Amino acid sequence: MLRRSAYKNLQQRASQLQLKRSASQSVASIYFPSEPTAPVLKTESIPGPKSVELNEELGKVFDNRAAYFVSDYKQSIGNYLSDADGNKLLDVYAQISSIALGYNNPELLKTAKSDEMASAIINRPALACFPSAEYGQVLKDGILAAAPKGMNKVWTALSGSCANETAYKAAFMYQAQKKRGSLDFTHEELSSVMENKAPGASDSAILSFEKGFHGRLFGSLSTTRSKAIHKLDIPAFPWPAAPFPKLKYPLDNHKHENHAEEDRCLGELEKIIKNHPTDIAALIVEPVQSEGGDNHATPYFFQGVRDICTKYEILMIVDEVQTGVGASGKFWAHEHWNLTTPPDMVTFSKKFQAAGFYFKNPDLQPAQPYRQFNTWCGDPSKALIARTIYQEIEKYDLVNKTQEVGDILYKSLDTLLSKYPTKMKNLRGENFGTFIAWDFTSVLERQEFLDTCRQYGVNIGGCGDSSVRLRPTLAFGEEHAKLFLGIVEEIFLKLYK
Repeated sequence: MLRRSAYKNLQQRASQLQLKRSASQSVASIYFPSEPTAPVLKTESIPGPKSVELNEELGKVFDNRAAYFVSDYKQSIGNYLSDADGNKLLDVYAQISSIALGYNNPELLKTAKSDEMASAIINRPALACFPSAEYGQVLKDGILAAAPKGMNKVWTALSGSCANETAYKAAFMYQAQKKRGSLDFTHEELSSVMENKAPGASDSAILSFEKGFHGRLFGSLSTTRSKAIHKLDIPAFPWPAAPFPKLKYPLDNHKHENHAEEDRCLGELEKIIKNHPTDIAALIVEPVQSEGGDNHATPYFFQGVRDICTKYEILMIVDEVQTGVGASGKFWAHEHWNLTTPPDMVTFSKKFQAAGFYFKNPDLQPAQPYRQFNTWCGDPSKALIARTIYQEIEKYDLVNKTQEVGDILYKSLDTLLSKYPTKMKNLRGENFGTFIAWDFTSVLERQEFLDTCRQYGVNIGGCGDSSVRLRPTLAFGEEHAKLFLGIVEEIFLKLYK
């Protein structure tokens, strides 16, 4: 149970840190001058009674068994998520990494209230058949302005899973067309595909990595390998999985072992490709395996993956659904790799509030219409939001600011966690913005920490078997970092004194 003294300690800590709003501290002071200086705690526990009641009522008509608590988004502000009982929690989870600029950001509210947005919402077009006159410019000013280096085209989609699935479709159609050349579809292809059989229905595969997560739709689920519960009872394609490096930390102390591990994984990857009974159309990989436990690899590994893809003419898809849009200290996390040639496709969603995949090769767009197609093909309203997010990130240099805040978080956590070597290990994410995680020694201790954080007014999430991950907004400044670190230290003292 939460003690009232905890609330007083939070207020005292905020005062001691002199958490006054000023532009020199973070962009949050500009966006959210009335943002709290510390968590606001009104109930003895979180979730509180109103949240529990509302959640029980919702559960009668909607599967809400994964709910932490019921939120009040109208009362949420900046880096603070309000629950239905009026508690305001410092949010370093940000809707599973999908809030870019903070709750109720004033610039996003302006976009949301614009006539342009109203038209996009109420006249939602079937974009492939009836694109709006403005859509091309909206893309150029936002999603395409943010395109990864070497890419100048985009296919917009509905979600991260949808972005990956449409990228898979593009890969399959591209590889088939390469084989077909200038020939048209054969009668055998046209008839066999209607029975879900070859040669019309391809037996090609998408290769993914162990512990990877790429979504929960049918195609994306066959490449997801983070948790069994995601996949149980669902038919799956017999697609291959390659090992992903299991690095040892601290990295500086295990350079030789980690290099050998990455070489092992690259060797296994090439062996799988050589021995696979059918063609592999594409490979998909996350810069950090987020749901699978925040598993990192070095640029050396990803450069090797790119070289192997090039050697075997396999398309390389980089899944930036969770890592993209600034959180890693680069706009796109794969920029850390310094690849000699760009990936073939980069998928995105979450922090952009829109979804899709970037590409350059025009042949990744099928020659015939209606092949890459659905009613909406994305959503102009989300493209408008993405445009504002991109423009605000550029305006306030939020990618570099995120890297600076990440440096503060990592260094302080390194010092703090070193005091509890029997409880925590494997701090990772150095020089990777606020994309930081560490492991507890057991899933029970991890859960105790997450639950206690909530009682102290911090909303934080886990991943993998026993990891805790940070996923704050890009408006999370130095003052928020210091407050968070102080609360974590207080919790460690409470749990492990």
